[in-house]
Amino acid sequence: MDSKIVTKFTIATDQGIDALLYLTQVIAREKFSSILTPQEVENYILKNFSGKVLMVEVNSMSNQWLVVYTDDKPAGFARITSKGERPKTLAQKRAIRIADFGILKEYDTLAVRQSLFNKCWSVCKPYEAVWITEYSENPFISFFESEGFIKQNEVIDLSELELQSICLVRQA
Repeated sequence: MDSKIVTKFTIATDQGIDALLYLTQVIAREKFSSILTPQEVENYILKNFSGKVLMVEVNSMSNQWLVVYTDDKPAGFARITSKGERPKTLAQKRAIRIADFGILKEYDTLAVRQSLFNKCWSVCKPYEAVWITEYSENPFISFFESEGFIKQNEVIDLSELELQSICLVRQA
């Protein structure tokens, strides 16, 4: 039987924050535990994905949070934001950033990726350009490239982590 996959906007309700707390923390551990020390991972989570921080970020007018559900279970999330260092090539353009895009390993299928990305793109479409800054070993990079994003020569620092990063841009 096929799974039911739905991506929705998330707001600062108990249910929304609980889903984001779970997803952001588990995905951060899955994403970074093989390349960072346990203490670095926990510090990153505390700084970026604690309940208090998430409440502020979800309520920020600069951000839109999405959660993808598989059979009504939270499977992944994305954050679209106007915040963050933008590539110099986009200085004079109306641009927006997909700042976080993560899916739990157990739900990481093309259908789940596509659902989350398609909802992101529906938000980003009105802009002249969209950029993503990610650590260079992120497994989603080839997926983003298949969706029209192009690696840039410019390096933008992932300030909270000491990891090599890359920047991807998709022009409208």
